[in-house]
Amino acid sequence: SAAMAAPMTDAHRRFLQVLMSHGIMEAAEARRLHRRCCEIHKVYYAHDKLDEFISTVNSHLQPLFMQIRKGMSEGDGRAHYALVNLAETEITKMASDYTENELELFRKTMDLIISSENGFASSTDILNLADQLKTKKMKKKEAEQVLKVFVEDKWLSERNGEYTLHTRCIIEMEQYILSNYQDMARKCNICHSLAIQSQVCESCGIGMHLPCVRKYFRAQTEPRCPQCNDFWSCDIP
Repeated sequence: SAAMAAPMTDAHRRFLQVLMSHGIMEAAEARRLHRRCCEIHKVYYAHDKLDEFISTVNSHLQPLFMQIRKGMSEGDGRAHYALVNLAETEITKMASDYTENELELFRKTMDLIISSENGFASSTDILNLADQLKTKKMKKKEAEQVLKVFVEDKWLSERNGEYTLHTRCIIEMEQYILSNYQDMARKCNICHSLAIQSQVCESCGIGMHLPCVRKYFRAQTEPRCPQCNDFWSCDIP
């Protein structure tokens, strides 16, 4: 319980405030912030104690149904920390920031991304959904603007007109996606967390994050599936 937890210092509070304003932070940045907060507030600092420092913050966030969680960027495999709201499912949390038809567009975009082969949905496919919304149809121009906002708010990432879920969105929504897309959502065979951008074994259907694929096959002379031992037919990134 929070009563038993190590007390929050001003260093912990500053760390939390900065993370709240960013929403998500790369691990290297979080480590620098940890050091700075401890130095500013003259609190004992040990470079290998970031996770302990964060768990102190988490024990005080528990009664507020919030938590700092660690996750991985699917693009480059780097660790990130994000502040997550546990009290509501994330879609309801988004409901306070977006209109009903914007949310419907987000849900439909998420459907496209999760059911796709590679974890991406093209802007063309997403914009084609805009005039089929049940809540209230959207013009293409309007939908383009909404997509831009989803990228700015770190729910989506965009690369050359292709959209995928932002790292922050994956950390926040992992449980929601795993329970609402049970037949489609895959866990990575290597790190066992949700894999949106992944490669899939053609023989047995297991999936792996691209950074996990890179790491796993680095040590092997011939790429074989860790599950069924068949030849891995995808191009190793």
